[in-house]
Amino acid sequence: MATTSDIRKGLCIKYNHDIYKIIEFLHVKPGKGPAFVRTKLKSVTTGKVIDNTFSAGHKIEDVRVETHSFQYLYSEGETYHFMNTDDYSQIQLQESALDRPDLMKEGEVVTIIINSEDQMPLSVEMPAHVILEVTETEPGVKGNTATNATKPATVETGARVNVPLFINEGDKIKIDTEKGNYQERVKE
Repeated sequence: MATTSDIRKGLCIKYNHDIYKIIEFLHVKPGKGPAFVRTKLKSVTTGKVIDNTFSAGHKIEDVRVETHSFQYLYSEGETYHFMNTDDYSQIQLQESALDRPDLMKEGEVVTIIINSEDQMPLSVEMPAHVILEVTETEPGVKGNTATNATKPATVETGARVNVPLFINEGDKIKIDTEKGNYQERVKE
């Protein structure tokens, strides 16, 4: 059993007869009254996100998990195929288990969290940033970096990202996988 002081991003807990992953949390210590923890929980079975507040010291039932590195192979409709980089076994996951499937390209190595009790995959953690090539956007304008104006661009995985005006087709860009935002242009 864990308490609210053990809450961290990515922790899997049992709550309301389901397994949830903590995607956001905030410890709040008001000037008057007891402290509490405000959380956003994502169901690993349905993908539904709920808000919940735990009082300080509240006991929570955590789920014992293992993490393994898997390589993304390919997708068939809403089914995504992964290969374990240690023993080369393969698993399939539904699109609902993935946070940002539109930013994954074939060959990408991700971390899959697996429930230790029944060996069921719970969620997929992508690297913090991915580097993708821009395949479609309006032509860039040289020297247009003074403003924060952006334009839509399509990257090699099919995802749509807003990029600065100076980005051209064929440029490689770094994208934050958590928010799906443009970070910087990558020179090779």
